[in-house]
Amino acid sequence: MLQAADLVFGYGEVPVVRGVSLDVPSGGLVGLIGPNGSGKTTLLRLLAGTRQPASGRVVLDGVPISSLSRTAIARRMAVVPQETHLAFDYSVLEVVLMGRYAHLGAFAIEGPGDVAIGRAALAATGAEAFESRLFSTLSGGEKQRVIIAAALGQITSGGGDHPRGAVLLLDEPTAALDLKYQLGVATLLQSLHRERGLTIIVSTHDLAFAAGLCTTIVMLKEGRVMASGPADEVLTPGRIRELYDVDVEIARHQGTGRLTVIPLRHAERGSLA
Repeated sequence: MLQAADLVFGYGEVPVVRGVSLDVPSGGLVGLIGPNGSGKTTLLRLLAGTRQPASGRVVLDGVPISSLSRTAIARRMAVVPQETHLAFDYSVLEVVLMGRYAHLGAFAIEGPGDVAIGRAALAATGAEAFESRLFSTLSGGEKQRVIIAAALGQITSGGGDHPRGAVLLLDEPTAALDLKYQLGVATLLQSLHRERGLTIIVSTHDLAFAAGLCTTIVMLKEGRVMASGPADEVLTPGRIRELYDVDVEIARHQGTGRLTVIPLRHAERGSLA
């Protein structure tokens, strides 16, 4: 289980995360939603241990991550950033093998076992056909699959298994992707969650993406948790109106069973529905 307790963080004098607490059970599929500036990306960084809170703590399976080495954390948790910029023109396989750094000793290079894990991660994300291509030649959706493959390689042990409760954190994974690739990323994450039991935390602006993918939703507003719980309980027209100042209609799709969120109009001031 990944837990955050009373997290506080700011950049200089500007508070960004204000007393956030949440529990993410092992195998959870959690969406962090909120408008720009609500603290979603910063909260992901705090959960991953790449930022240290001014107060509060993050605990992984009962152990404060502040007491763990970066290597130990990296073997359990991997972050997929919103954008990936590389200094050199690497092949796709080379990019995925970068995820193996946490499993290599000083000055060590990847061995046959690491290459096998990298190729298995590419296969798991449907990106095996890109292995020899330069990363820079891929489309946005293809690049996203490769970066997710690198994250899988990072949290895979030398024996090819994921540690119990391995965590994948993704920051706006569908930003700037067209509809086809948005659907592809959602399908991929559902598959990884179902088949590998990964704990997945997704920060997203896309309400439809969050509603269709996540079983748990955490609403952030001005750095605080406004609501948290099962998606069909948290995603209500009233709460979305309060969070985004937009009126929406929420329904469950008859064919897929997924929640759908349909924006209707900018909300008029008044009582919440």
